[in-house]
Amino acid sequence: MGENRRGLIYGFLCYCIWGLFPLYWKLIEHVDSIEILANRMVWSGVFMAIFFMGIRQVRLRSHVKQPIQYLKLLGTGSMMTFNWGLYIWAINHGYILESSLGYYINPLLNVLLGFLFLHERLNRAQTVALLLALAGVLYFTIDYGRFPIISIALATSFAFYGLFKKKMKLNATAALTVETLWMVPPALIFIILLTVNGNSALVNYQPWHYNALVEPNMYLTWLLLFLAGAVTAIPLLLYGKAAERISLSALGFLQYVSPTGQFLIGILVYHETMTTAHLVCFGCIWAGLTIFTIDMVKGLRKR
Repeated sequence: MGENRRGLIYGFLCYCIWGLFPLYWKLIEHVDSIEILANRMVWSGVFMAIFFMGIRQVRLRSHVKQPIQYLKLLGTGSMMTFNWGLYIWAINHGYILESSLGYYINPLLNVLLGFLFLHERLNRAQTVALLLALAGVLYFTIDYGRFPIISIALATSFAFYGLFKKKMKLNATAALTVETLWMVPPALIFIILLTVNGNSALVNYQPWHYNALVEPNMYLTWLLLFLAGAVTAIPLLLYGKAAERISLSALGFLQYVSPTGQFLIGILVYHETMTTAHLVCFGCIWAGLTIFTIDMVKGLRKR
């Protein structure tokens, strides 16, 4: 119960931080999304290398012992990077609601993947919840006139990322360190090329040319790009530690916190339009999540 309780706390904190992410990325929406992603990758790798080697004072090889594990972490790292990039692009191009929809779908997708690949039982209530989510997505596609590709891509990439992390059974900190370090070289090359060509935000806002009336966000831009590593790595560390201690289904249950935060920010802070298609789709998914939540609470009480 001690480990389970710690897992729940780690997961809750992780999703609270992720729920506030739109506020962070919107502060640097004037920077190209790919450059934000590249900085996020580089500084995440730097942060994790310092954290793992400096604080833990142990070698990665003591946790990641087989070459095949490094290749698997290359795959999960690529999946994680895709999810990061799509999410940043969606937030900074006015798709906060659609990105939150993806993370509402994700818990139900976690349940389905747990059933298909981890032999976790899928009971009647969970089946009904999944069918409601599917009905909501189908209605959105038909009424809104397009498939919610951003939502589905975010949900699918992160659900499979969680599944693969669960199956690898590696130390969460070591695995995340390898994942982020894999991504540093291509991201660093991209930033160097941007800088050499004079297209990087890091050189476009130069202190010796700074005019506070024209470029009031110069220092804030630099600071937020540099802090992207810590802001990214800390919730991922919490997520990895939660995944070690609780089931994939329980992890999905906690995830409601994150899209709820994103949804409220999109509506209340950035005034995104809520269409009928959005309402029906969200309504179906919320109904499914309610059924799923009640079922999970009953299961926890029985245990």
